[in-house]
Amino acid sequence: MANNDTNNLGKLTEESLKRKERLQKLRDQALSKHSGATESAEKLPKPVFRSYRPQNENTTGEILAQEPTGNIESAVQSQLSLLEQPMVIDEIDITNLAPRKPDWDLKRDVSKKLERLERRTQKAIAELIRERLKMNQFEDISQAVNVGTAQVQNGKNTDDDYE
Repeated sequence: MANNDTNNLGKLTEESLKRKERLQKLRDQALSKHSGATESAEKLPKPVFRSYRPQNENTTGEILAQEPTGNIESAVQSQLSLLEQPMVIDEIDITNLAPRKPDWDLKRDVSKKLERLERRTQKAIAELIRERLKMNQFEDISQAVNVGTAQVQNGKNTDDDYE
């Protein structure tokens, strides 16, 4: 057992030495980073002065020449002369000025489907008339056609109420 204790102490001292070496490496890295930070602060880019001249002579940087601004008075005069000319409005499209109904886009999108339904409705009405003629409920063809058209008109009137 005594041999085992000495063996454990040997391992502990080895681990402590390894730990000390790692800490020393970390300290060295931290110092090198800190010294590198001061070097990078010295390598900052120089400012470029575009629209003003610095008052401090110690300020180092590149001073760019100012670009000429041009003749502003002539530009203003040309704009004013354009405003003096009468504005001619020949064509005003009233449809663009009038507000649209809130559901105009829905009607536009559904119009194709409504056309298909209208065709199907006409076919169904014609089929119903044929069936009634076959059943001899109406003796006169003209009377059957009149009933069919009345139904179509009633259907259109009820559709008009929803628009």
